[in-house]
Amino acid sequence: MPGLIAIVGRPNVGKSALFNRIAGRRIAIVHDQPGVTRDRITAELEWRGRSFTLVDTGGIGLLRREKANDVIIAAAMEQVELAIEAADVILLVVNVQEGVVPLDREAAARLRGSGKPVLVAVNKVDTHRSETSALEFSELGFDQVFPVSAIHGEGIQPLMDAAMGLIAVRTEAPSEPGVEGVDHAPSIKEQTPLKLAIVGRPNVGKSSIINALTNSERVVVSPIPGTTRDAVDVPFEVVTEGVRQSYVLIDTAGLRKTKRVDNSIEFFSVKRAEESIARCDIAILVLDAEAGITEQDKKVADRIVEARRSCIVVVNKWDLMNDAVRKARVEEIERRQNKENRKAPNVMTTLSEFGEWVQRHLFFLDYAPVIFTSALSGFHLDRLLEAVRYVAAQLQQKIPTAILNRTLQDAVERRQPVSVRGHRLKFFYATQVRQAPPTFLLFVSRDELFSDQYKKYLADQMRRAFGYEGCPIILAAKARPKTIEPMRKFKPRPRQTSR
Repeated sequence: MPGLIAIVGRPNVGKSALFNRIAGRRIAIVHDQPGVTRDRITAELEWRGRSFTLVDTGGIGLLRREKANDVIIAAAMEQVELAIEAADVILLVVNVQEGVVPLDREAAARLRGSGKPVLVAVNKVDTHRSETSALEFSELGFDQVFPVSAIHGEGIQPLMDAAMGLIAVRTEAPSEPGVEGVDHAPSIKEQTPLKLAIVGRPNVGKSSIINALTNSERVVVSPIPGTTRDAVDVPFEVVTEGVRQSYVLIDTAGLRKTKRVDNSIEFFSVKRAEESIARCDIAILVLDAEAGITEQDKKVADRIVEARRSCIVVVNKWDLMNDAVRKARVEEIERRQNKENRKAPNVMTTLSEFGEWVQRHLFFLDYAPVIFTSALSGFHLDRLLEAVRYVAAQLQQKIPTAILNRTLQDAVERRQPVSVRGHRLKFFYATQVRQAPPTFLLFVSRDELFSDQYKKYLADQMRRAFGYEGCPIILAAKARPKTIEPMRKFKPRPRQTSR
């Protein structure tokens, strides 16, 4: 099992910058404002061929005007404690430009009580003078002090070499007597975990769903919109009928309207959420049952469609659903049926009726299954996992070429494409070129005649034939090379003779 390195320290000393530098890419949000990081941000990495887990945490200690009973601060502190408890090695980050401050001493005292090996990373050492100043942090009581610069990448190698050496001492088990030289049975091959991005507008219960699925307080939850800032990857395993399935749940910040993004932290939070949609295998769009479907929900759904990602729609807080959604549903039916001079029906309350209502409002995402859940009570969370497994299986389909062409031929015969300026679109051959997302290449007479309406029709016919529930179907047209026509015969002009 790979070791775990936790990065801790007081607020605003450069923990997230060091995390990104070691990871080699921008994962955690870095900002001058203290207290940006709230959740535990993790990354599975390698150093000199050895695997380990790196964890970024929020700041230890309270800043001015912060209260210990604040729900977000208390939850962030709890995340730090969990990271310390799970760590094999701890990197205590301090700021050389500010020297040793009381919060550094408070953090050091807390870490000494943990009994874990601690390396002091003195950050922002950019000059020889500041490198000399780093020695004063020896007073914190730890033997190994490393001057580093997370921004410029200086001093990272000796710090990580020392950390990996400590991991080897703590995690490598001694060999059993009498079994030296015996070949062990090969380990089970691990499959690449399925990435599930939990997305939606603020305060719809995304983090609560992750905590409910993992049965832990893995991410910070509060009723305050905008609590989640970073995109947090949470490994998750489910054993079903003796089969272990691995997932990575990606908790994201709420996607709000652009004009409501107040500062750079929110801007980067939204960007991280959008990047999570792009890198996930399945996007889980979370809606609020009390609020119904808002314009922002539709915009988030549109981003999923643009990214061509598989999707499952989750209507959360079903246990708290009041009459707001029922009223909207009834008003819609009344408007439609009053035009037909019919009596309006009673209030719709069944899940199937609400599911149809959701798919009708998210008509451009009508291929996504709709699951009603309650993260608070655990209602239908098992069905959510069933839907994830089903959609993942749909993504693995490989349609035989002969069956694919026969299905498309039948669809074209049932409904011919509309001719444009006397030209009609002809289909010659089709083949599947990708599984996730399902992508098909169609060779046609003229690709400019392949309209979006006809693409939608063919995609619907393929869903009827092959399923693909929750998956976008991408149809790409390619014009078949035209046959070279023989040159027309012509009579040569008679030569003019000179007199």
